[in-house]
Amino acid sequence: MSDFKEQDILGINKAFEQAHISYKKEGGIPIGACLINNLTGEVLGVGHNERVQKGSPILHGETSCLENIGRLPAKVYRNCTLYTTLSPCAMCSGTCILYDIKRIVVGENKTFLGEEELLKSRGVELIVVDDDRCKNIMTEFIEKNPELWNEDIGEE
Repeated sequence: MSDFKEQDILGINKAFEQAHISYKKEGGIPIGACLINNLTGEVLGVGHNERVQKGSPILHGETSCLENIGRLPAKVYRNCTLYTTLSPCAMCSGTCILYDIKRIVVGENKTFLGEEELLKSRGVELIVVDDDRCKNIMTEFIEKNPELWNEDIGEE
């Protein structure tokens, strides 16, 4: 396997930039994502949670990223890494499984633990980098917006 160190730094930085835009500039939920082609190193696209901004029930960071990229052949997704600032929920994990994204790098999973075991059981390489920026922005958001956060994760 290739050395992904530089790509991983780029990917998680781009995902965090998107989380920052969502929260600090647009008043949304601070979750961002980035998809990079492992074969070329090309950033295929980025996105962030837009549930508040667009009134969407499904535009989480990961799904927004894929939406922004548009349709791709299945073979492209199989050779990509998805970078996300937060552990993927059931919906986003299912999307990754459907499109056979084999590698996911997660900024943090302390404020929310998504479907990591499901992803691993389906052969996804999952790496949690425990990024303080990702933890701090989510902690601040959850403390200031507990009802909105619970809505985002399907809780009462």
